[in-house]
Amino acid sequence: MTVLAMTLLLGAAGTSPLRAQSTGTASPWPAPRAPVAESPAARACVDAAGTGAAGVAGSTLIADARTGALVAGHAERVDRPLIPASTFKIISALVALETGVIADAQAVIPWDSVTRDRPEINRDLDLQTAFRLSAVPHFQSLVRRIGPVRMQHALDTIGYGNRNIGGGIDQFWLTGALRISPRGQVAVLTRLLHDDLPVSRRSMAIVRAMMVNEATASYTIRAKTGLTTPPGSETVGWWVGWVERGPVVHVFATALEAAAPTAGFNAQRLAVTRCALQALSILPVVPPEP
Repeated sequence: MTVLAMTLLLGAAGTSPLRAQSTGTASPWPAPRAPVAESPAARACVDAAGTGAAGVAGSTLIADARTGALVAGHAERVDRPLIPASTFKIISALVALETGVIADAQAVIPWDSVTRDRPEINRDLDLQTAFRLSAVPHFQSLVRRIGPVRMQHALDTIGYGNRNIGGGIDQFWLTGALRISPRGQVAVLTRLLHDDLPVSRRSMAIVRAMMVNEATASYTIRAKTGLTTPPGSETVGWWVGWVERGPVVHVFATALEAAAPTAGFNAQRLAVTRCALQALSILPVVPPEP
């Protein structure tokens, strides 16, 4: 059992030697930072989302998981801290598994009987389905059961973003105080990929399996979207994850912001990322239909 798992299960965050990493004693944005090479092709992909005229701005950051080399479109924005929205389900799922709040990917999270405008989530869902559907109420239930003490310790120990869970135990990643940069997302995901987070390998394997978005004969994409509009702020849209092509893996984090997002904003997160990955020959270019 990992130190984090034992501490979380006991509910005694203060007893862990990793507590020295807690908020206020360590910088949430590690320095020095590795250099990021600007890719004109990746930048063009971001710009095509409508930077300027449509009020969309953002960046895409891509890391070679073997070498750590970083390439970006709009590298000047990769350290910009943003609310993580539903990309945080990666972490909340890990912590729920590690604490025993939920047993495995097939364990059921009960519906709270509140009818919402997404009929597909108005029912009991197992963890993997709730993750795939990005069912916010079900994950809010998990995080409430984890509680603030165990969640704060988990973020301190993992070193996730600014580690700030202010704004409500079931809102801090949606409308509250938690922030993480694209570079921070890539760092955490790279550790998840390499079994290098301070949680059990079992928990990491379960979450990696739930993250599969697309699997083909030549590549697999494991990823999670995120979308929210914090009070008084612009809408933030994310797509974070990695692409596996045999032994070659590239980790990515795309973050877009819009003051007045159009109906196509949701799709732009994925389109920008795929465009950049194709421009860098990480994903194959799909020929247009005749």
